[in-house]
Amino acid sequence: MTRFVAGCEVHALPPCVATIGFFDGVHLGHRHLIEQVCEVARVRNLASALITFRSHPRQVLHPDSPICLLSTPQEKAEALASTGVDWCVTLDFTPELAGMPARRFMDEVLRQRIGVRTLVIGYDHRFGYGRADSFDDYVRFGRDMGMEVLRANELQKEGVHVSSSTIRRLLLQGEVAEAAQALGRMYSLEGVVVRGRQVGRTIGFPTANLQPVCPEKLVPADGVYAVRVQLENETYGGMLDIGLRPTFDNGNDRSIEVHLLDFLGDLYGRVVRVDFVRRIRANVRFDSPASLVAQ
Repeated sequence: MTRFVAGCEVHALPPCVATIGFFDGVHLGHRHLIEQVCEVARVRNLASALITFRSHPRQVLHPDSPICLLSTPQEKAEALASTGVDWCVTLDFTPELAGMPARRFMDEVLRQRIGVRTLVIGYDHRFGYGRADSFDDYVRFGRDMGMEVLRANELQKEGVHVSSSTIRRLLLQGEVAEAAQALGRMYSLEGVVVRGRQVGRTIGFPTANLQPVCPEKLVPADGVYAVRVQLENETYGGMLDIGLRPTFDNGNDRSIEVHLLDFLGDLYGRVVRVDFVRRIRANVRFDSPASLVAQ
């Protein structure tokens, strides 16, 4: 069972093999890295550990720049726990930490504070102030302080590097099925059902207007999607629309509305999770509501 500990509460874990990253989305690339950490830990007879951050570094370094996350803190914690790693240490990413040179971070935080004996670094990962140091520098720093530094192997799917930025790009293009292949699961969005304009009821397709639980979580591109809707312990097929509802002259009011198949009942105030299966089409303006119903 994975044990979670806040960075401020760490007083040296058991000697461990660790890797570091934000792990947004905990996608297949992350899992490939974590599997390597666990295997090295098994061979070295050490504990395995992940070191992550409570906030995305961009939220601290560029607070005025919007951030689109692939997972909420709760989703991330549940996904990391499913990897089977022994420990997960969550640090607060602060301006002071951001200004710390890599060598000092490795010595004071990783070695002395957490107890890292072996550090496994993602094949393209850089850390430390200015990200100025290379993998060879990390190896040299580690050698000087008695820490082994290893480089992880890269994961590619169909020749494409699996990364959080790649998945964000796919979702922002509406390519949710392709994003799911890199995530290892369908992308999901959790929302509270709030009152909308209730236009769907007038055309025979009542919809639930969703307000995302996590405002920072990425909403895929505008369009119509086939989805699965998780409502408490039940799963429904559904059709979800993201966008401006051009047929009804919705102006600049971007909405997220889902129609549940074979569902009767009141959803207002309830929380649902939408799993994106595939994009059906982009949003288009129909000549009339009747044309939309026919489509």
